[in-house]
Amino acid sequence: MHAPYQPRRPLRSEFVRLRGMKHHLNVWGDTSMASASRPPLLLMHGWMDVGASFQFTVDALAHERYVVAPDWRGFGLSDSTPGDCYWFPDYLGDLDALIEHLAPGQAVDLCGHSMGGNVVMSYAGVRPDRVRRLINLEGFGMPQTRPEHAPKRLTQWLDELQTPQALRSYASLDEVAARLMKTNPLLAADKAAWLASHWARQCEDGRWHVLGDPAHKRVNPVLSRAEDTIATWRLITAPLLWVEGDRTEFGKWWGDRYTHAQFEERLSVVPSLRRLKLHPAGHMLHHDQPAALAQAIEDFIAGS
Repeated sequence: MHAPYQPRRPLRSEFVRLRGMKHHLNVWGDTSMASASRPPLLLMHGWMDVGASFQFTVDALAHERYVVAPDWRGFGLSDSTPGDCYWFPDYLGDLDALIEHLAPGQAVDLCGHSMGGNVVMSYAGVRPDRVRRLINLEGFGMPQTRPEHAPKRLTQWLDELQTPQALRSYASLDEVAARLMKTNPLLAADKAAWLASHWARQCEDGRWHVLGDPAHKRVNPVLSRAEDTIATWRLITAPLLWVEGDRTEFGKWWGDRYTHAQFEERLSVVPSLRRLKLHPAGHMLHHDQPAALAQAIEDFIAGS
């Protein structure tokens, strides 16, 4: 196995109950570092990821500050949702409860990647007073759907509820690291070796299992509507930093169901927008270019 990456700023684990569920927080620094001008910085991970994924970016920050990267419900060491399905509004509810726990009645600096980027954009629209600076790392939103899609989507959801879901397991941490590097060819071997032990854990069968609830694989029965997204994003008052990688293959995800031009139309309604493209970087840009991303975040939240 390749020697794992050595963090500059070791993270610590904390657990908090939010909305009746145990949530795991990856924490760097402490509350004494927070102030009105330097509020807590929240880093919200994407689908099938964990909060520890931001370690490399936190290490690259030039100045220490209070940073919290939670594991969303059903990921990492946080509790899985009761039942058999995940609902987007629950992520908003969890984030709202977490911000109130960390900074009661105050605003925070809020960053999200991919799915986490989608959540923080919605949150900043409906709770504009709780977000001082907003950073979206390739949270593109979802393709528009039409009412006639509803019957097929509901049928698919009902069928999947009757089908056991499973995630692939691995024989060793080496295999986990190799899987991470296959998904992201730009991921360095030492970083993959470090991430592997946070992305999976060894269970009683001796194999390493991904720290994600297999129920996440089920289709969401709720249709996505571009007009809802646009109405919410239009209400964002915090300055927004949009960050994307130069190697992200947008069309590979959605084909002609959702185009980059359609995304740009949505993004254009945000009143205060700054853009950044990192290179070389793919979708996991916080792994590919952590130093450049950290500098951009610091410059942005400092107001420069």
